[in-house]
Amino acid sequence: MMLVHVVNLLPIRLVCARQEQQLLAIHVKITWYVTTEDGYILSLKRIPHGVSNSTQNTTRIPVLLFHGLMVDSVSWVLGTPKQSLGFILADGGFDVWFANTRGTNSSRNHTSLTPDDPVFISSLEYWNWTWDQLAAYDLPAVLQHVYDHTGGQKVHYIGHSLAFHFLGYREFNPVGCLMVEGPDCCLNASTVCNFLQHATQSTSIKNLIHMSQSKDHNQKLKKAFYCSNLRSRTNFLLLVCLQLVIRYEGVRRYDYGNAKENMKHYSQPSPPLYNLSSIPTHVPMFLTHGGQDFLGDVPDTRHLLKTLVRTHDSDNMEVLYVPDYAHADFMIGYNAPQLVYGPMVDFLQRH
Repeated sequence: MMLVHVVNLLPIRLVCARQEQQLLAIHVKITWYVTTEDGYILSLKRIPHGVSNSTQNTTRIPVLLFHGLMVDSVSWVLGTPKQSLGFILADGGFDVWFANTRGTNSSRNHTSLTPDDPVFISSLEYWNWTWDQLAAYDLPAVLQHVYDHTGGQKVHYIGHSLAFHFLGYREFNPVGCLMVEGPDCCLNASTVCNFLQHATQSTSIKNLIHMSQSKDHNQKLKKAFYCSNLRSRTNFLLLVCLQLVIRYEGVRRYDYGNAKENMKHYSQPSPPLYNLSSIPTHVPMFLTHGGQDFLGDVPDTRHLLKTLVRTHDSDNMEVLYVPDYAHADFMIGYNAPQLVYGPMVDFLQRH
């Protein structure tokens, strides 16, 4: 297991922060703000064209990249233009959009609430959401915004980790291809229990996630900056949601704690599963997972695949297995451009 040590984190983090800011200043041309139905104001970044492919035109197919829990859109652009998926897609001829969900550093605004209000009630109301709201409000809002601002074209969607399951909340008609990196199906119970036990300690979060199996020396910078972008102030209800994943062995809606309340909200005594069958079977889907990923391990992913393969059009589904990849290697692996991003871009271009 490769761990990030606290003694090395600060100087590496500063170097990475400068590098990331320079890359974003050069390449991320546009920032949009989207207001959800429940009042959260989300930051949406855009790279309308690439470095080596700088022509901006209406024929570029839009791609929306949706980050996982406790990170933000920075996770898609941690490396150089030749190493980061966001830049690679832009150079590949796509119109690239990055979502930032509520509560992340660049999406902390609300029409009437504030996350750090000295009046405790207002701050408490701001943080009163779970991943149900990310799926019900944040994802549809940014998808619709991208759809509206790109001429009503189909929108390709790339989600890392639990961002895949958000698509099971409802059917999204504008979606073109679905790309999934490191899906979390049921989550290994022992790993996540340790994760929750130490969740208030940022160093423990970085260590317990067992993020990367990369043996390349140059990965220290990217890994440290990825760690530094784990939310130091995480919404407590998201951690409750992770605990519910363990209890129910699947990704479900929020559990209100008793059958009566659940019946009131869901018309059934227990919270319903995110229904992946709501994803249209004809939609092209590319799913990649790793053999060293202990948050979404191989048995859990195989269970997920059985469900999808049984119902999905086989001609429109592709699965890529990387034996030595852990959960975050899909974002920061030194050979991810060759092993993962290349096949992913090829799939998008074919569909």
